[in-house]
Amino acid sequence: MMLVRYVGPSGRPAVGVESDGRVRPLPRTSALGELLRSSLADIRAACEEALQDPGTDAREVRLLPPVDSRMEVWAAGVTYHRSREARVEESDKAADVYELVYDAERPELFFKSVAWRVTGHGEQISVRRDSEINVPEPELALVLTTAGEVVGYTICNDVSSRSIEGENPLYLPQAKVYLGGCAVGPGIRPAWELADPRALGMRMEIRREDDVVWEGSASTAELRRGLEELVEFLFREESFPDGAVLSTGTSLVPDLPTTLLPGDRVTIGIDGIGTLTSEVRRGKAEMAWLADAADRPDRRPPSSEGTAGDERVVDSAVSH
Repeated sequence: MMLVRYVGPSGRPAVGVESDGRVRPLPRTSALGELLRSSLADIRAACEEALQDPGTDAREVRLLPPVDSRMEVWAAGVTYHRSREARVEESDKAADVYELVYDAERPELFFKSVAWRVTGHGEQISVRRDSEINVPEPELALVLTTAGEVVGYTICNDVSSRSIEGENPLYLPQAKVYLGGCAVGPGIRPAWELADPRALGMRMEIRREDDVVWEGSASTAELRRGLEELVEFLFREESFPDGAVLSTGTSLVPDLPTTLLPGDRVTIGIDGIGTLTSEVRRGKAEMAWLADAADRPDRRPPSSEGTAGDERVVDSAVSH
């Protein structure tokens, strides 16, 4: 089962569950942020109730990012050894900062995106025009209720400028937070269906036309910090009235000077969750559709046909 946001034959956005090739709407729920105000037990009960609905053929459904309302996306940094190595490698002025945070009691947590700036499976991501080296960062992400309970797990692509962050750690917000810099999806695997989120295989591929220019694999078992620890620090002095997504850091960072180029296709897979695929654009002008459609939750990239996905996007993204 997967919790999903989607547009069905009605043309209206909805929240539902995907199972056995059918997508079924959640009862009495119009937004994911609304659902996340409930307890984990109530959310599970709503999902089980939804399974009684005959639903819609998944091939008639287009996925939306599993983020809406007042939800926010946050991220943790330097939580894997490979991430520490990459940050040290790219920084010629403050490498010790990354060494210290890897071993520190307090984790690095930073704001990544508001809901309307997040793209989903089959949509687009962007790299900054003022950055030379830009990479995708595949990450296991936790979906959290208002009370901080883990509802489930999804995939986050924490797109980043290595050149800007490497110039000065204080530039991290510019390296991480910009239009087109965050993708989340394809849906949410419920926590009660994933026995051990610290034992999941993870893969990423960057394809340029017909060639694979970078690929790698890792496991969430390599994550240094506990998931509960990261959630506790995030909620310690912060409030999320419609819940939040917390991305837990990356262990797959392409070697320098590998960089994303416009037209590249990035595919991230995590066992038990599915696949998140995005096509790369460059600069905010290419992502104008996202800003223009901020008030339209059923928004769609103007060229999404034939990019990273199509109307049958559920079949290609969700692992059963």
